[in-house]
Amino acid sequence: MWRDSFRLQIFCLLMAVLAIVVLVHNFFQLEHLDDDTVSGPNWITENNVQHSLSQTTKTTRKPYCGYKQQILSKREQAEQESLLAAIQWPKPSDGKIAFVQSTDPAHSDFVIVKASGFFKVGDQLEVLVRMKDFQGKPKEYGGDYLQARIHSPLLKAGATGRIVDCHNGLYKVFFTLLWPGEVQVSVSLVHPSEAIQVLLRLREERPDRVYFKSSFKSGRYSETTECNVCLPGDLPVCNFTDLYTGEPWFCYKPRKLPCASRISHAKGGYQKGLLTQEESLFFQSDVNIKRPILSSGPDSVIVKPKAFTDSSSMDRAEDPTASPSGYYYEDQWRSRTHWIHHFNKSEDITKCLQGKVIHLFGDSTIRQWFEYLTAFVPDLVEFNLGSPKNVGPFMSVDLKHNILLKFRCHGPPIRFSTVFSSELRYIANELDGIVGGRNTVIAITVWSHFSTFPVEVYIRRLRNIRRSIIQLLDRSPKTLIIIRTANVQELGPEVSLFNSDWYSFQLDSVMRKMFSGIAVHFVDAWEMSLAHYLPHNLHPKEVIVKNQIDAFLSHVCPLQT
Repeated sequence: MWRDSFRLQIFCLLMAVLAIVVLVHNFFQLEHLDDDTVSGPNWITENNVQHSLSQTTKTTRKPYCGYKQQILSKREQAEQESLLAAIQWPKPSDGKIAFVQSTDPAHSDFVIVKASGFFKVGDQLEVLVRMKDFQGKPKEYGGDYLQARIHSPLLKAGATGRIVDCHNGLYKVFFTLLWPGEVQVSVSLVHPSEAIQVLLRLREERPDRVYFKSSFKSGRYSETTECNVCLPGDLPVCNFTDLYTGEPWFCYKPRKLPCASRISHAKGGYQKGLLTQEESLFFQSDVNIKRPILSSGPDSVIVKPKAFTDSSSMDRAEDPTASPSGYYYEDQWRSRTHWIHHFNKSEDITKCLQGKVIHLFGDSTIRQWFEYLTAFVPDLVEFNLGSPKNVGPFMSVDLKHNILLKFRCHGPPIRFSTVFSSELRYIANELDGIVGGRNTVIAITVWSHFSTFPVEVYIRRLRNIRRSIIQLLDRSPKTLIIIRTANVQELGPEVSLFNSDWYSFQLDSVMRKMFSGIAVHFVDAWEMSLAHYLPHNLHPKEVIVKNQIDAFLSHVCPLQT
């Protein structure tokens, strides 16, 4: 009898081991959706695709930690390689460039091509930018990161330009002239090409330059340990990788407490001493970070009205990816891709949102939408959930008009102050729990907190969100989904190493490509922050947020035209 009992115990033990093996196998297959798969490292090996016009940056990814395997389908692998190729950046032909040979915005200049010509609304304006170094010598390679706009201060009008790198120290900027009157041109050097190489190195070699922490507690005893997407070294770790999306997250294991005792997540801080003395010269606020490049001749043109044209449609663009996507006129954003209604009265917003549930997912830049709507609409009252200030989740309710407005931050990495562990949610999982329908509105933004990581980490996050969006639209096609893009911000030497506009620009380019072709709408916060006359700010001022809200609500309640 005891032998039968012993055999039964052995059998049960073997079945338990088999179940664990199957569970582990399924866990690593979370991202495998297609039939044929190929595996690759999380920080991938160098990309073999090159631009035809210049030598481009090819960085050998160094293994950062032991948790680097990501199983991708052939389709996903091909998409990732295509995305990485699309954002490759030109680099100097010589490896190390002395500071005096780097780009100097004070010596550089621009000229308006055919500045004395006749221009009317709808015409293209071309500007040639000529870069020089600190010795006044022309640059012979590209890779500088520029921003450009046209504007008319008296009209509070502005629009961005399209910049083309000629890879020889020259840049062409193309503007579409969208309003009549005197139009001025402004060009700025955000970072010289030599600084971009430093930013590339930091992104690949030092994704730990922003670090995070979690608190673990049991009774009166607590410990705090470092956390990140992956952790180097051989110390034991707590694996908080999400079981549904496969999004990795790890914390060093507390000395005395179990991993299950984690109670909170928070930003730990920023690493110091990231640059050599020579590299630090490429990041000087009054020298080569967001410095204006002046014109060597006229910096403005006179634009005549377009004759015999309906003024309400003269600025329309048939292409939904038109550049620019819109422009300011009298401080109001006019989209060229869809009609914008300006919601200047709170009752107009109430009428638009009546009977709807609005989910806002992302970072503090979309939390601004929640704050604006709650403050501007009197009947929309915030319900106190006891959430930490600026962290959330937050909820506002209008019982009279049946409106529910919610904000929730995205899952780690997120550089917020203390977030309860129970409130760390991934957007993809939240979307999977939404029924959807004609009265459901979802707005998403994900970008700023991913700027310190290799782009593959961001691609993985967007891939999971996109998959959940497609599934949601499949079961509830009338659900409205809005994507808020990144925006520009004020930069200094330190901020540039963690949240440079160049990092944001790269991520924004990836995001737009990954969400093209599916039924989502965009609010172009990038152009809306770059085209405006106010100083750049990570959290744009209210007039810009108001225009973002107008664009958002114009998708919720489109004008009948």
